[in-house]
Amino acid sequence: MRPYRQSSVFPTLCREAIYAKNYEIACDINEEVTGKRLTKQTWGIVPKIREMNDFLIATDSAKEKIIEIHPEICFWALAGKPMEYSKKESEGFSERKKLLQEICTSTDEIVQNALSKYRRKDVARDDILDALVASVTAKLSFQRGLKSIPKIPEKDSQGLPMQIVYPTFRRCLE
Repeated sequence: MRPYRQSSVFPTLCREAIYAKNYEIACDINEEVTGKRLTKQTWGIVPKIREMNDFLIATDSAKEKIIEIHPEICFWALAGKPMEYSKKESEGFSERKKLLQEICTSTDEIVQNALSKYRRKDVARDDILDALVASVTAKLSFQRGLKSIPKIPEKDSQGLPMQIVYPTFRRCLE
């Protein structure tokens, strides 16, 4: 049995930090508000977080329709357990792909198409599976619904729900 992996879900940052001019300032702001500094990985996706945040604030009709998932939580929910391998390892890629193949029959075609269409420097292999599990989660939401972390989400100062959603356990889908 492999030793337990480090967390694949990194902490979210506070709203104030997404508007910081640079990583160091964002870390300081986030630490002051949440008690935690940011990872470089988190800072790397801040422009997209900021873009979505601005859109949701400006578009009332989207606030309840666009929901947030985390790929690793979705994989866990669909498998009924955490993934054994890191998504960056070939075993982790295979593990996630196999799980998706059981739910989405066109997984191989989707993955091969994306791998041939995009350069690895633009789209990593594991990002393709992350996008696919998000899509599968959206589809399953219409069939079986979703669960939320936390169970009853609060809303932030902008009226946005503070939650991560995931599909019901796979054994419930069969």
